[in-house]
Amino acid sequence: MNGQESPKRTIKQEKQHNHKAFGFGLFMIALLLFSLFIVRFGYIAIFKDVKNHNLKLAAQRMYTNTQIITAKRGTIYDANGNAIAQDTSKYTLIAVLNHSMRDTDGKPLYVVNKTKTANKLAKYINMKPQQIKKLLSTKNAFQVQFGPAGSNLSVATMEKIKAEKLPGITFTKTPAREYPEGQFASQLIGLATVKTSKNSTPHLVGQMGLESTLNKLLTGKNGLKKSINDVYGTQLADSGNSAKPVKDGDNITTTLDNKLQHQLETLMGKVYDYSHPTMMTAVIMEAKTGKIIAATQRPNYKSENPVWTNALVQDTYEPGSTMKVLSLAAAIDSGHFNPNATYNSGTWTIGGGKVTDWVTSGWGTISYKEAFYRSSNVGFAHIEQNMGSSTWMKYLKRFGMFKPVNVYGMGGEQAGYTNFRGTLEQTNTAFGQGITVNVMEMLQAFTAIANHGKMVKPYWIEKVTDPKTGKTVEKAKTQVVGHPISAKTAKQVLKYMQGVIYDKNGTGGAYKVDGYRIAGKTGTAQIGSANGYETGSNAYLYSFAGFAPANNPKYIIYLTMRKPSKVNGSAEKTLATITTPLLRELLDKQRLESTKNQGLVKLPNLVGMTTEAAQKGLTNKGLQPVVLGNGTRVKEQSVAAGSSITVNNRVFLTTGGTVNMPDLTGWSQADVSHLAQILNLKLKSSGGGFVDGQNIKKNTVVHPGQTLKVTYKDQSTVK
Repeated sequence: MNGQESPKRTIKQEKQHNHKAFGFGLFMIALLLFSLFIVRFGYIAIFKDVKNHNLKLAAQRMYTNTQIITAKRGTIYDANGNAIAQDTSKYTLIAVLNHSMRDTDGKPLYVVNKTKTANKLAKYINMKPQQIKKLLSTKNAFQVQFGPAGSNLSVATMEKIKAEKLPGITFTKTPAREYPEGQFASQLIGLATVKTSKNSTPHLVGQMGLESTLNKLLTGKNGLKKSINDVYGTQLADSGNSAKPVKDGDNITTTLDNKLQHQLETLMGKVYDYSHPTMMTAVIMEAKTGKIIAATQRPNYKSENPVWTNALVQDTYEPGSTMKVLSLAAAIDSGHFNPNATYNSGTWTIGGGKVTDWVTSGWGTISYKEAFYRSSNVGFAHIEQNMGSSTWMKYLKRFGMFKPVNVYGMGGEQAGYTNFRGTLEQTNTAFGQGITVNVMEMLQAFTAIANHGKMVKPYWIEKVTDPKTGKTVEKAKTQVVGHPISAKTAKQVLKYMQGVIYDKNGTGGAYKVDGYRIAGKTGTAQIGSANGYETGSNAYLYSFAGFAPANNPKYIIYLTMRKPSKVNGSAEKTLATITTPLLRELLDKQRLESTKNQGLVKLPNLVGMTTEAAQKGLTNKGLQPVVLGNGTRVKEQSVAAGSSITVNNRVFLTTGGTVNMPDLTGWSQADVSHLAQILNLKLKSSGGGFVDGQNIKKNTVVHPGQTLKVTYKDQSTVK
């Protein structure tokens, strides 16, 4: 039996052995797999990479919130620091109607009382309560909007509606641009509107004017802000960081003077509303620097019949007789102008055609000086022929004609043009026909006349600044772009331009400014069409170029008015309603500044001093002594001792004895009035400006009670 049991144990043991071996094998396999898992997990934990995919970044992307930080559009300022164009927000009104909309406390977030809501909203939007209630009763609508009446609401209106606390009333916000100064160089500033696309948030884009031309500078660059959230959407502490900083748009400061610009807009608006021209432009510029301090046009994009172009650079026209300023300058500078030589005015046959004066019968035989005063086309046809067409064209190019001025911030410029073929066509250009220009070309050329022969480029952008640091990124400066004529020539042209205003034959008498002397030139141009020149009583472009003060101009004002339907007396009188108050404002300001710069003089006690010593003392202080009487010592002085007055003022010294009438020529009305009071004279006066005539001749003995008659007018006429 023992021999038979041994094999059985062996088989059993074999089975047990096999089971153990199999189990051990499974254990080893499991251990190996676990080890591989640990190694792989460790690798992933350390390197965070699976099949070239970074798990950390993938996880961050799952829980990362990316927010676009919209750049603020730059602000546009006037020269006084007032915002002309700035960012704001507009709001669209929404009414939620779905009754499932409630807050966490169960309170309704939908319109509850339609009648009350309609009545309240009607106070703020241009809709009647019945119309609003009908919208609020729309069936199966989740929410409704209110069309144009509920769109583009201001912040103030939105806040007023919110204050009513109407359930279900909410708003959507969009960026917007506002122009707080209203009608203020609108065509130059332009406008920016909201643009929305699939791949970007709503943002402002310049559509015209400066907003468009310098859109890139104004726009800036959006930023990005990233934050990591947990599975519940809560931002993790210290996880917010700007992946890309925002760069707000640069601010732009213009040269436009706030007060002057508003005054120009008001005056232009009145003339435009009365005369209804097809186009008007006006620019006021500093003659020595090229700085534009006011500019506008009518119509513009805010007008009833809007125009979308900048007429100062995008509109070319035949300038008419204001071109005679340049042809006169060319003739003088080239040695081809004799002011006293004569010609027969009226009509002149030349080059297969005729040149005719605006008074077709002419004025007989007149001088070339008078030709400029009267604005004779025939006279300037002769002047052009005396110069020669090649000389005239040389000067036209020197004055910058036919090429863009490229004023920074004014885009889309159209330069002037001339065919300049044939004797008649060449001759016509000397009086501004058969040649086109834009406003900036003319202004630039005029600076050479006002600036001793030195031509400067117009500009109206003063500086560009970084909104964050305030640092100036770009700064304007006066650019000299040529010297087309000599200083001597410029001085002579200014003298003849004064004759246009003050000579009895001048065409510009309407443009006088009481108390000041200006230089100027009028213009009346035929308007070209496809079939020649237009006809009709007002089918003209009227213009005026004014320089003030006349002897050394600080300001240039240039206006154009095309095809007015009616004028107030004449085109010149109509345009003068714009130029006169503006020039007076500027010149009064200049006089005040000049007075301040001159300083004050404190008067000593002159009573008892010898007449000679008192006179000498006042003269040394920059004052003008006027002695009344033939006494040897001062008895009275018109300005009390210790008082302060500005230099160049008159001080009356009474010495007793016989009083002789002073020469009053050039005296102000205030000085004459003071004299009459001291001498006990009856005063009668006429006119305005400065003394031009007196009935009591100088050095005549004066007696109390006499009548002094004085005539005033602007300073002596230039001949």
